[in-house]
Amino acid sequence: MRFLRLIAVVSMLYPSGPSVAQDWIHYFSTTDLFSIHTPGEFEVQDITYPSEYGAIFPARVYSYEDGANRYAVTVVDYTDSQRIHTERTDRTEADYLSVYWEVDVRASVAYAAWNIRQRGGEVTYDAYHYIDLVEGHQLQITNSDLTRTYAGIYLHDSRLYIVEATVPPGSVPPGFFQQSLQFIDEAGDRIRYRNYSDAVKVRNARVRAPWGVSQEQ
Repeated sequence: MRFLRLIAVVSMLYPSGPSVAQDWIHYFSTTDLFSIHTPGEFEVQDITYPSEYGAIFPARVYSYEDGANRYAVTVVDYTDSQRIHTERTDRTEADYLSVYWEVDVRASVAYAAWNIRQRGGEVTYDAYHYIDLVEGHQLQITNSDLTRTYAGIYLHDSRLYIVEATVPPGSVPPGFFQQSLQFIDEAGDRIRYRNYSDAVKVRNARVRAPWGVSQEQ
């Protein structure tokens, strides 16, 4: 954890790729309830996301590219998982129990990490991580073209956040992007927790967002 925090600090001091030429943007979405620092304005695309058990969920991809530098946040909306699973007509013996709508949500971090590994490349970091005591997972992969992909995956309030950055060989790791993710409420205020357990998870006092809610993406 200490090493990853150091990466974030170094990235702020020595930004890579397109950030050299322009200021980073503190981007936020009150639709998908997150904020993050990005080196450029995101393009937003609605997609569908097939889950581990074959259910199809609505999702949204926020992406920015500049040459070989690629940044993206994918948000998968599992909030209506019970209804989506109930209405499925393609259940198998592996997921016929009604509880699987909840299993699909809770296993979504592990499944997203598995999907990223399946792309190939050499996995050089693969471990548990958390942001504001929201649990997740981080991966670092050296791809076949020697670019490097840094991914963080987190599940908060039945939304799955997949944060990815791919940079050219020799670039400073994009830790500033990856670790600047914050979870926000409908008013744009940052959400933080005092403990880990979902069963007794307690939010800190409201943290007023200093930037306010001035745009909707």
